[in-house]
Amino acid sequence: MAIQETQTLTDEPRVWCPRVTVATVVPQDDRFLLVEEIVHGRTVINQPAGHLEPDETLQSAAIRETLEETGWHVELDCLVGIQQWTSSASGSQFVRFTFAARPLRHDPSHQLDDGILRALWLNREEIAAASPRLRSPLILSSIDDWLGGRRLPLDSISRLTPGTESI
Repeated sequence: MAIQETQTLTDEPRVWCPRVTVATVVPQDDRFLLVEEIVHGRTVINQPAGHLEPDETLQSAAIRETLEETGWHVELDCLVGIQQWTSSASGSQFVRFTFAARPLRHDPSHQLDDGILRALWLNREEIAAASPRLRSPLILSSIDDWLGGRRLPLDSISRLTPGTESI
């Protein structure tokens, strides 16, 4: 007896989805590119980072977020790692793809995203000393991963062409 398939995609149960974000570690002369931003009324330090947008690749999201938040045009070198984290403040859960990038050129006239106060360059010791002001523990963790030599090829991440056949 043949099994009749009547379930449609809209009948599929809802599944929990974490927030997918990207970030960049941008080193230059023993310093790292960071941003000072206002989050929930508090001034914090973060890496250039943000959310993946629809139909965007992870790599292009990292380049876009870095430019929008710092005014720096960058070229990605490698994938540093993929981190999973739950915010103790909000309970939000994140999967973050952290890339390393080379700074190419700065556009000081570039309008920074809302909430971004400024871009700044800090060394690892200055970042660690600012730990109470870091937006998340992912910042220092990803810098330490990069300093420790973690480098994954950019082609570790692939994207199928939109519209590729599926069931």
